[in-house]
Amino acid sequence: MRHSFFTLLILTVGFGFAQNLNINPKPQHVVIGDYFDTPALFHIQQKSTDKAIQNLLSTYFTNDNISNKGFSIQIGGVNDRFPKKLKNKVPKKAESYHINISKKQISVIGRDARGTYYGVRTLMALLKNKTIPLGDILDYPDVAARGTVEGFYGTPWSFKHRMRQIDFYGENKLNTYIYGPKDDPYHSSPNWRKPYPEKEAIQLKKLIDRAALNHVDFVWAIHPGKDIKWHNEDRKALLHKFELMYDLGVRAYAVFFDDISGEGTNPKQQAELLNFLHAEFIKKKTDVKPLIMCPTEYNKGWSKPEGGYLETLGKELHPSIRIMWTGNTVVADIDTETMNWINTKINRNAFIWWNFPVSDYVRNHMLLGPAYGNGKDIAQDVSGFVSNPMEHAEASKIAIYGVADYTWNMSEYQPEKNWLQALKVVMPKSYKALEIFATHNSDLGPNGHRYRREESVSFSPIAKAFLNDLEADNTIENFETVRNEFQTMVEASYILLNSKDNPILLDEIRHWVQQFKLLGQSGLAMLHMHTALQAKNSDAFERSYQAVKAIKAEMYKIDREENQNPYQPGIKTATLVIAPLIDKSFVHLTKTYNKAFGKNLEVDANYNPHKLFTNIEQLKNQQVTLRDRTLALNPPLEIIRLSPQAYFGFELQKEIRVNKLVLQLEKSLIYNNLNLEISTNGKEWSEIKTEQKDASLQASINAKVKFVRMKNASNETLNGKIKKFTVKIK
Repeated sequence: MRHSFFTLLILTVGFGFAQNLNINPKPQHVVIGDYFDTPALFHIQQKSTDKAIQNLLSTYFTNDNISNKGFSIQIGGVNDRFPKKLKNKVPKKAESYHINISKKQISVIGRDARGTYYGVRTLMALLKNKTIPLGDILDYPDVAARGTVEGFYGTPWSFKHRMRQIDFYGENKLNTYIYGPKDDPYHSSPNWRKPYPEKEAIQLKKLIDRAALNHVDFVWAIHPGKDIKWHNEDRKALLHKFELMYDLGVRAYAVFFDDISGEGTNPKQQAELLNFLHAEFIKKKTDVKPLIMCPTEYNKGWSKPEGGYLETLGKELHPSIRIMWTGNTVVADIDTETMNWINTKINRNAFIWWNFPVSDYVRNHMLLGPAYGNGKDIAQDVSGFVSNPMEHAEASKIAIYGVADYTWNMSEYQPEKNWLQALKVVMPKSYKALEIFATHNSDLGPNGHRYRREESVSFSPIAKAFLNDLEADNTIENFETVRNEFQTMVEASYILLNSKDNPILLDEIRHWVQQFKLLGQSGLAMLHMHTALQAKNSDAFERSYQAVKAIKAEMYKIDREENQNPYQPGIKTATLVIAPLIDKSFVHLTKTYNKAFGKNLEVDANYNPHKLFTNIEQLKNQQVTLRDRTLALNPPLEIIRLSPQAYFGFELQKEIRVNKLVLQLEKSLIYNNLNLEISTNGKEWSEIKTEQKDASLQASINAKVKFVRMKNASNETLNGKIKKFTVKIK
């Protein structure tokens, strides 16, 4: 091997550093003794010709800082010339490394090129401190494939965001980025058979090259199942597309069959196709990773009771092909029981697709809490673990930082500690303000997947005690604590809105921070209402009451104007603890005031009394929203199976006159099999005439009803994706 040597000088800038090495992910084994001042001059001998390592060193050291008299650092692999006693300590695992630090020199030795690269990453983290320890670091990852899958619905990440993400993965020893945007037409239907246009191809090439410089596997995924034909022509088309992507530099591939219906779901055909790709492409290329597939039944809840699908894949698929799995449901945390069930079915270790912090089914929320909930004893049961993030790429880094730590050193992972460090990484100067905001913006609110997160953890018991005292007309012992929390919310919001720390992150969270500030201000005004009521000051009470109403109007405006996606439009913040506390207190104080002073101030309960009405298990937890007198089903992202006599609709609070109904499905062919029915009691039903218009099914009801439903009137099971379902209430 050709050795390259260069010497560099660095003036280090340290930060608070004692026993905590500030390395993410946490190393497996650290044996350290005394600390010594970080040298100012370095003489680096780089024995590796790996371009990624050379590039990494060039970003940390500069040609202006060269000195032959600097502190010696040697970087290389187990096949390079190092003392045998040092090489013997390198863990016998892929991507492992050993760092030895003495007063004379530092040696970084990797098991392979990626291991050496990770050793250099750790070295650079150490050198940022004022002091470094004497001793050894022996390190390796618990999970082979670690990273993210860009597999969410909604606005795909921009090219700029993808580049920043890939750099972030390299910094945190993540090695996998699966490119599978749902809205990329050349990844999925209708254009998966076609080559990327020149502009898109150039950008993909840049992303692939950037991934290589960060030792990240750029896994290009294709999603052909919506319209694939199981014949030789489409097999050749898929093979040709793989070759085109190979020419762009792709060396890892995935095939997705998720969220589809029809012929594309046939497990035997899927297995034959993937085995064909393995034999005719993967095996013939000497530098391509084993295939990854996402099955149609990608969670236990969707696995048919009679079985067959997963067992077919497990039996028929080549053993090297990795199968993705989301857990017991679409959105779930993973534990040993989960892994035992699926691994037995597919005769291999599943590749986990963790649907967090993805928010495509709760797009009005920002999910900024810790990454927690997965078992710490499943490292030997998984072939890979990737997180599906939010469409907000920069904000997703908070959770991804935790995923990096969890998948590297699973048993030692500490979610809360890692989360606090992640906040400092994404916003180094304003992280305390970000912590206040993120603390109250982590839960998803009620949702169809019933997946919830902790929020406002330390404040929750305080809020509960406050409300109990208020409603019991007791002296509120923690009044000042609650006031301080609202004040802190307002102050943190102003800090974030004016911070220059991370403009890209602020662009993503700005509207949520604005809403958060207003929510804090409404809380302060609510407390003023209480103070005025205690003092029996009617003018002061009504002024604060009107202030709350005005602030609510501003919040309503933001909610109706920003983030207006067709699924969960608007901006919701602090919905688990803070917002309910303020709303319930406002209602109680207003009612108490009206009774005491003989007034009739309006009490806004701010809730939706109408419910979903269905016998379809997939939909039973789906949420409905009421906006501007339109009752809407939050559209689920998955294919819905409607067996004969299956129905979905709305149960109104009472008999109300309803007017226009609109149903839009991804496939309009099944409209003829659907009947629109109305009822006043849920027992006796009347059918209403419908018409197809603008790719939707519409009807003018114009009657007082309590129930409205769409029913599968055929004798066949129908499969379709609901894009829109609304009823106008007069």
